Amino acid sequence: MSTARPGDPALVLVAHGTRSARGVEMIAALADAVAAELGATVSEPGTESQGAAPNTALRTAFVDVLGPSPSEVLRDLDGPAVVVPAFLASGYHVYQDVPREVAESGHPSVAVTAAMGPDPALTRIMAVRLRAAGWRPGDAVVFAAAGSSDARARQDVRRAAGMLAEQLGAPVRIAYVATGTPRVPEVVASLRESGSGRVFIASYLLAHGLFHQRLHDAGADGVAEPIGVHPAVVRLIADRYRTAAQELVRAEVR
Repeated sequence: MSTARPGDPALVLVAHGTRSARGVEMIAALADAVAAELGATVSEPGTESQGAAPNTALRTAFVDVLGPSPSEVLRDLDGPAVVVPAFLASGYHVYQDVPREVAESGHPSVAVTAAMGPDPALTRIMAVRLRAAGWRPGDAVVFAAAGSSDARARQDVRRAAGMLAEQLGAPVRIAYVATGTPRVPEVVASLRESGSGRVFIASYLLAHGLFHQRLHDAGADGVAEPIGVHPAVVRLIADRYRTAAQELVRAEVR
């Protein structure tokens, strides 16, 4: 772990947003864990202008459902900032919403990292979650993602599913919760019709919320927990931040 220093860029962790209290708590816990990993401080809106050290702060923003938005957070920061999109695939929110929010903020010094996934660290967590849900070799696996109309996001999902299949040494079937086909209940039913004994859902979702709740109604024998707060996720976000912060600082001194 490296400790944040005065003058380091702020970290703006951007999540989707959910009305689920459990999901909100999970994102808050993730922010706390990342701040602890970096030796930073999770700050609330407005504290930067009240004398807090803005460049050692971690702030959370949301692109939907909740606030504050990334542009609101960035307008509240005085120094350079690194935006880390806490998304598992690079779809509309990553390619459109985040850049638009950065531009609307008018902030002069912002670096935006790649999305969290796909990544081998996430694959290993999914395998752990799946086994904890009761999956055993020989059981069918449905790889459940939120879905996106963006072809690049669907490609990310295919890559992530391939990584999980390799990790498990077993085939997985991709299905979507909200956008795109096939839908999760359809794939679960198809696997049962084809003679699969037990069917388990691997949740390619970050936090609890409406989408994850739908997985429990899809007719599977078990549903893995979302990726959530895990040391490997914390390290992944911290590493994204450190790399971008170093590049941003170098650019500032040129």
